[in-house]
Amino acid sequence: MHEFDPRRPTLRLAPRLLVGVAGFAALALGWKLTAAEATAPTPPPLDPAAISALQHAAFTQAEAQPGFTRPENIAVKIQPGETFEAAVLRAGVAPDEARQAVETLGEAMDTVHIKAGMAFDAAIAKPRGQRGPARLIGLSLRTGPATAVTVSRTFDGALRLREMEEKIRDETTVAQGAITGSLYESASRLGATSSITAQMVKLFSHKIDFDRDIKPGDKFELVFDRKVTESGRTVETGDLEYAEIKGIRFYRFVMPGGSVEYLDDAGKNIKGFLLRTPVDGARMTSTFGMRRHPILGYNRMHQGIDFGAGMGTPVLAAGDGVVVEARRWGGYGNWLRIRHSNGWETGYGHLSRYAKGLKPGMHVSQGQLVAYVGSTGASTGPHLHYETWLKGARVNPVGVKVPTGTVLAGAQLAAFRAQKAHIDHLVDQGESADAARDDGAPQKLASADPIKVAGLRR
Repeated sequence: MHEFDPRRPTLRLAPRLLVGVAGFAALALGWKLTAAEATAPTPPPLDPAAISALQHAAFTQAEAQPGFTRPENIAVKIQPGETFEAAVLRAGVAPDEARQAVETLGEAMDTVHIKAGMAFDAAIAKPRGQRGPARLIGLSLRTGPATAVTVSRTFDGALRLREMEEKIRDETTVAQGAITGSLYESASRLGATSSITAQMVKLFSHKIDFDRDIKPGDKFELVFDRKVTESGRTVETGDLEYAEIKGIRFYRFVMPGGSVEYLDDAGKNIKGFLLRTPVDGARMTSTFGMRRHPILGYNRMHQGIDFGAGMGTPVLAAGDGVVVEARRWGGYGNWLRIRHSNGWETGYGHLSRYAKGLKPGMHVSQGQLVAYVGSTGASTGPHLHYETWLKGARVNPVGVKVPTGTVLAGAQLAAFRAQKAHIDHLVDQGESADAARDDGAPQKLASADPIKVAGLRR
């Protein structure tokens, strides 16, 4: 047993201390500890940028343990039939360290009945020369949208369990961006969930063909409610209050009867009579008019338009109406016809199947799921054949003038203008937040050029 020598420097603890700090900082990732020392004042929470800076400083300044590299983060996903301990072993650590880590985690969660696909982060220090097992510095596992548990190694080598939780706040988010990749990817970077983006696509489908009209770099803007953690993670989204793309904008407005409508600047219902594209994300593969039939081999009138889409892609009702036919019809295969008001009808061909319970005489709403894309009848591959009829005659679905929505007036128009003014004010705040945030303007939650997001707390 070594005796204490006052002449011996005590700095030998520093490398271990700094490695412990590095491991914990790597695992923290913006999390705030739920408990603090009773005798110490509670420090102000660090924002994500400060956490990132702390992590970087710890990694670059910490001395590694003798014979080991600096710690690094390894993402691990539990595979089917694998135990938690086996997954930790795959990170390269020794069996006894994997067992100790899982036993420590077991104090806060069930580590036996786990599901395949569960993910965690392991911070490890690898041996120099790649000889022998790695050293486990820490392990972090998310247990909920705003909660996590971590196991981190202290300066004396012991493993310590910490339960971590972020506060969740309600806010209205104003997000501006440019389309890079798909609209869903671009909106996701702004904090919008797929349900918010799907609602946006559905609304704009009255005015825009997303396959032909949208190009990379096109600007878009969203205002939506969400529950968000301190580090900017979206836990839940609420209503889509406003959206704009290619100069077309709409505002959410609750009508006196409680129904929700989306209106343009003038208070006119943005909802068109018929959708321009009854299949989400589909591309037009054949237009209306004369063409060489791909199966018959001669020129023939194509009395609709075709949308290429994968087998089983949902088909939506182009407008409110009543199902007239849902049956097999020659070369059209599985055929669906819907009768709308004022002499309008729409037809859908080559369907693989109909929506559950769909039958003639049923009332359907615009955007309602009515069938699925297929390749039945005279078809060379999965696609939707879509037709528009007016008073018994087929007309070109592209460019045909269809009835428009109603316009608000009187007290309803006044109420809408007040709601619009409120949304416009939020949008103006969001656009100026980046330049003015040092002067007390709403905090900018995220930034990834050309994306801007401003969170306005409620």
